[in-house]
Formats: sequence, C-alpha cells, structure tokens
Amino acid sequence: MKSAFYSAFVLFAFCFAFIGCKDQPQEIPVTVRRLEKELFAAKSPADLEVLVQKNPFLRDYFGIPKGAADTLITNQLYSNINNPDLQKFNEELQTQFGDLASLKTQIQQAFGQIKAAYPDFKTPQIITAVTGFMGSDLYVSDSVIVIGLDYFGGSKAKYRPQLHEYQLRRYQQDYIVPAILFFISQKYNKVPAEDQTLLADMIWYGKGFEFVKHVSPETPDSLIIGYSQTQLDDVYASQQDIWAYFLDRKLIYQTWDAEKERFIGERPATVEISQYCPGAIGRWVGWRIVSRYLQEKPTTKLEELMATTNVRQILEESKYKGQKDEE
Repeated sequence: MKSAFYSAFVLFAFCFAFIGCKDQPQEIPVTVRRLEKELFAAKSPADLEVLVQKNPFLRDYFGIPKGAADTLITNQLYSNINNPDLQKFNEELQTQFGDLASLKTQIQQAFGQIKAAYPDFKTPQIITAVTGFMGSDLYVSDSVIVIGLDYFGGSKAKYRPQLHEYQLRRYQQDYIVPAILFFISQKYNKVPAEDQTLLADMIWYGKGFEFVKHVSPETPDSLIIGYSQTQLDDVYASQQDIWAYFLDRKLIYQTWDAEKERFIGERPATVEISQYCPGAIGRWVGWRIVSRYLQEKPTTKLEELMATTNVRQILEESKYKGQKDEE
C-alpha cells in the first residue's frame, strides 16, 4: 500500500464544504469474483499456470518478472494451497469476510461518486484472493482490483503479514476500501513532476486523502490516514507547534530525499518533533493545508482540486498557519 483514516469530527469539521458542490452520484453495480475458490480448486501446478495465462493481471499481482516462467510462482502457490494450515486459515477468512456485502456497498457508493466527478471512469473488476501472502495486499489497476484477504484478517487472525506493529493497524477489513480509493485517486492527482519539494509531496497526499473523503464521506479519518484516533486528537491539538517546526527549519521547500523521507515516509514516530508525534506527519499536515484551502474556497469541485498543480498557491490560499478549524 502506498500508502490509507476518524471521530465525532471536530477535527475536520469544516474541511469538506466542497462536498456540497459534487454532482449526483450514479448507481454502480459491483460484483466480487472470489478467486481464492478457483485457486484452492486447482488439482496441479499446471491448473494454476492455465489460470495465470487466462488472467494476465495475475503476473503483476504475483510480481512475476517479464519473460519469466509462470512456474516460478505456480509451483510454490500449489504447495501453499495444499498446506493444511493455509486451508484452515482460508476457511477462517471466508467465515470472517462472509459475502463481503459491506465492502461491496462501500465500493459501489464510492464508485458512484467517482463516476459523477469523472464520467469516463470505468468500473474495475473486484477480485479477492488468498495465497499465503504470496501476492500483494492490494493490486489496483484501471481494470482490476485484487484484494489479498489473508493480509486483512486483523489482530485476531492466526496469521498476519510480516510488518511492523505500527503498520499492522491498517491490515484489517475496515481499511480495505479507503486504501483502494487512495490508489484510485493517484490517477487524478496532478502534481508537477518538476516540483521535488516536501510541500509538493505533502499536498499530493492531502489531495489524495480529500479524494477518499469526498467519494466515501462516511469513512472515519483514522481509516484514511492510518493514525489511531488518539494520534489524530493529539496532532490536531499540537498542530501549531508542528507547523512551527516545519517553518523554523525551512522544511516545506526541502528537496533532499533523505530529509523529506523523515517527514513523509512511514515510521513509528517522527522523533525529530516528538516521540509521541506519529510517523508521516508531513502527510497529515498536507491534508490540513488542503482542507483549509477548501474551507477558504468552498465551491471547489473534486475534479478542480485534483487538477490543481500549483502547490504554493494551495498553501497561500489555504491561509494555514497551524490553526484549528474554529480559529
């Protein structure tokens, strides 16, 4: 995941005034193909090779290099699906996720909002898979979205992906749709490639988070950005000090990758500011700037926001100075 989202939301109470300007959403029917049933029905590695050949997106999902034989993956995959532990885990996941009715409803509503803003949006096919963590957690393209259910079993799952504890919070069912929508936002999120500043990265994330909130307005902010509610409350209360840190050290126009990564990359904490300040704090500050920008320009439509490339203009017109929304 390239990234991720909230409460009784004083936190962003005014951030989304532009939602009132959106076009009427369309009804987008969504079905889910349960690929794991096809995988576990395979009787030989050759069956899996045929499946991969008939579904070329699986080469990308499994990360098979161009020109490499499918057998690099299918032999191991066949071994996995015949492992009794994975078979039992798959049964547990099928019980946990059920018919995915809630996920389908969320995706259908969000796709309707996207279609209203972008009439040329074509609904991708939704596919689930269980592979024993061989594929990606999420694979998102214009035509196909693959959800690796084994990654999203949550804290009570028997098996979990090998990630840090602070990352594992996002690997549960409620985070799936916000993560998919953030991936989709990247197609529409315009930021000039020549702008290599930290500010450009911050605004890019901020616009992506706003996209998710716009097309799925009931989604809590904690699920979009991946902070706990306590972290959101703390950074919101401390944002004036956080913003002062960025300004005092002239960070927003920093172009050195290693320095930018301290504030935009995934970390358990941004210790340069405080041991209690969550990682990727620059993404959150970028969201605050974009949401204040929308508060100042409430008639802005989603497609206008996403097409705006002048990040300095967004900062200036946001009038953001680390203040809370009521200030």
